[in-house]
Amino acid sequence: MTMTPEQLEKRKKALASPATVKVIKYMAKAQVKVFTLTGGRIGSKWRIGAGFRKPVPTLLLDHVGRKSGTRFRTPLLYLLDGADVVVVASQGGLPKNPQWYPNLVASPDTTIQVRTEKRPVRAHTASPEERARLWPLLVELYADFAVYQECTDREIPVVVLEPR
Repeated sequence: MTMTPEQLEKRKKALASPATVKVIKYMAKAQVKVFTLTGGRIGSKWRIGAGFRKPVPTLLLDHVGRKSGTRFRTPLLYLLDGADVVVVASQGGLPKNPQWYPNLVASPDTTIQVRTEKRPVRAHTASPEERARLWPLLVELYADFAVYQECTDREIPVVVLEPR
């Protein structure tokens, strides 16, 4: 899915707004609360954007602030790749990586929650070869990932969560 230059500029301008970051933050907090309260019955499928017609599975990622030591939970779309779970540090195409990404790089041993099941995992950023294989699968899962990549100059990290 390619955007026209006008659509791309409009999207980048919207992403540059501080309000966008706040909306993403508060939507994520609300989703974590609802997901946790309902054991994933509500909040385990993303139905926004490309997910409206083709809902995408969502998990909760636990991570620890690399500076603060504070524990966080973040909802993320995911792809199953054999025994591995794959997530994307897209943050909607914002210019910076989401905070969970450097936190995970600093402390890769963590847990995820898929519906009611908690799983211990170890995270690593996909190698260029892994990313080349996984990116088309991720775009097939959620077409907006391609739009997000168009909106930013950074290469959006793909993170592989291996069972431990």
